[in-house]
Amino acid sequence: MTRMTPFSSPLLLGFDSIEKTLERVAKGSDGYPPYNIERLRGPEGCGDRLRITLAVAGFTDNDLDVSTEENQLVVRGRQADEGEREFLHRGIAARQFQRTFLLADGMRVSGATLQNGLLSIDLDRPQPEKLVRKINISVKE
Repeated sequence: MTRMTPFSSPLLLGFDSIEKTLERVAKGSDGYPPYNIERLRGPEGCGDRLRITLAVAGFTDNDLDVSTEENQLVVRGRQADEGEREFLHRGIAARQFQRTFLLADGMRVSGATLQNGLLSIDLDRPQPEKLVRKINISVKE
């Protein structure tokens, strides 16, 4: 039996990469670390501004890696093994993680800060210039 997807329509040609990206994003979310996404208000006409805040208690800036790969923001965390420690109860997660966010066209990372166990990543999308281009019409006789 053939699987039907929203992108299977014969009118939607060339969208198979979007479908694969959506499937990958849907599969890759285990909920750790928890995060918030907020819209930051700024002056009118300055474009979209967002902040992603991840709860990364116990991680240092050396344990974290923030990068962009194609149209994705990738946040990785890996803590070094602390050696011989005996825990009676371990409720603070000390595991590696990778969290991926799909970025819309034109979104860029403007900075990242780590404070009080929260990693904040600022994104913006500058207002594009409004381009008007006149197309000449040629007349064939």
